[in-house]
Amino acid sequence: MEQLKNQRSLTVEDADIDVVELMQRLWRNKGFILKVTFVCVVLGLGVALLIPKRFTASCDFVPQVTAGLGQSRISSIVRLAGVDLSQNQDVEMLSPCVYENILTSTRFRKELMHTKINVEDVAYPISIYEYYSLHRDMLSRPEAAPLPGVAPNIETLTQDEYCAIKQLAEQLRLTLDNKNGYVTISATMPEPLAAAQLAQAAVELLQKYITEFKIATVKSNLDFVQQRHDELKLSLESVQARRARYRDANQNMVRNSARMELERLEAEYQLAMNMYGEMAMQLQQAKIRVKETMPMLTIINPVTVPTHRSSPQRMKILLASLFVGLVMGGCGVVVIPTIADVVGSSRLRALINVEAVKSNT
Repeated sequence: MEQLKNQRSLTVEDADIDVVELMQRLWRNKGFILKVTFVCVVLGLGVALLIPKRFTASCDFVPQVTAGLGQSRISSIVRLAGVDLSQNQDVEMLSPCVYENILTSTRFRKELMHTKINVEDVAYPISIYEYYSLHRDMLSRPEAAPLPGVAPNIETLTQDEYCAIKQLAEQLRLTLDNKNGYVTISATMPEPLAAAQLAQAAVELLQKYITEFKIATVKSNLDFVQQRHDELKLSLESVQARRARYRDANQNMVRNSARMELERLEAEYQLAMNMYGEMAMQLQQAKIRVKETMPMLTIINPVTVPTHRSSPQRMKILLASLFVGLVMGGCGVVVIPTIADVVGSSRLRALINVEAVKSNT
């Protein structure tokens, strides 16, 4: 037991000696560490100054749909007019998870790419595509011709459009905050006004796409009902015109055949009137259905022109460079002597002062 305790005490003492020797070596070579740190800080400062400025504008919104309490109020009002909205209680909100798919779709980015914005040094609004071309010279090479025989509903891109969309994907971000229940769209551009305009255009275009996707079914039903309503209206007007003409032509006629024809026209008119009235109620119901299904984006934090750059964060770069320089300098003090012994280089060995450590050993 005593021998085991002695071995443990010797191990602890050796470890203490190694730490002390290491700290002594680092202190003796503080000049080397400071030189390495200075070089890293200078490089970090150069990187911080050379990185172009970027400004980020964002918008926070909550996805909603005009249903619930508003729907019950509308239902109670229009029920007085004979319109039943009991079948319209299945209005659902489009999942915010779909927003990211919309934002990353080629069709969305291609349409957003042609949105006009105001930029510095240009007296008139230009599209985002033209802005990228102006700053990155993407139009210096000829455009790729569209693929022959492609269906109209298939999206095609030229090489320049592909480069612009790729750049747009890097500068436009959508973030879902599941905890707080809101969505954030942020845009990063070299100019603050351009960043704000891009973010605002993305929010407005997203609202348009969400509306199209959400009301596609009810809108098609509205179009069908509207078409049938117009047909029945024309039919009713035709029956009314024939009934009026027949009455005018047979005011003093007392023949049974004339009365029978008039009764037939009256029945046809009454049937057309009933069908038109029923279809008119269905038309109003379909219109209300479209209004109820219309999604809304409730803006929490509107887009504002940023006043401070989002990148580069020069202080963080300098602190990171300082930390990297200290770590590299310390590692060099420890590793360089070993490497010098392995390769047999006297120049490497001369960089680090290890003489005091050898005299102690």
